[in-house]
Amino acid sequence: MEDPRTTLDELIRQRGVNYSAVSRLLGRNVSYIQQYLRKGSPRHLDEQDRQILAQFFGVDEAVLGGPVARHTPVIQLVQIPVLDVEASAGHGALAGAESQAGQFGFDEKWLRKLTQAKATSLSIIKVVGDSMEPTLYDGDEVLVDVADEQSKLRDGIYVLRMDGALNVKRVAIEPQGRKISVVSDNAAYPSWQGLDRRSVNIVGRVLWFGRKI
Repeated sequence: MEDPRTTLDELIRQRGVNYSAVSRLLGRNVSYIQQYLRKGSPRHLDEQDRQILAQFFGVDEAVLGGPVARHTPVIQLVQIPVLDVEASAGHGALAGAESQAGQFGFDEKWLRKLTQAKATSLSIIKVVGDSMEPTLYDGDEVLVDVADEQSKLRDGIYVLRMDGALNVKRVAIEPQGRKISVVSDNAAYPSWQGLDRRSVNIVGRVLWFGRKI
């Protein structure tokens, strides 16, 4: 990078002003800039002087000896659709047409730590009701992997389709491995044991939730 003194001298000549005028611009004595350029005193312009000069000449402060601006790296976000549909943690939300209400961006590296699922199989839906408290609360938003369904069934929280409604429940594989339980974490709501795997319509597995605080 060119010496800041050489750069400033050139800028002054290009603008057609003199050293004393630039010194007065800074609120300094009239010989200040000439001493800086010709005698090297001060050795460096102070921060406020650099800012004023950079603004006056329309240049980056770095060319006058200031720190090089650090550019924030661009973070690639994976956009996951937020669906206009609810999964009930209560009495069941009707599963109608699932339209997109928006998108939520996840940092790609963070998302890959959470799941290796393709972004096209992920969506976010809202939880309504209190049957999964204290795990999930009314208004929570859950990230669902619809590719993680019946054939991969294991212990976890799932979105189920029951009697035409979407429900979010805990699924537990019973000891023999042939039957499952569908559990409401809130003891005030019913749970079901001894269900045949094939009798439960799994929509997808809940991977993550977000909550307003």
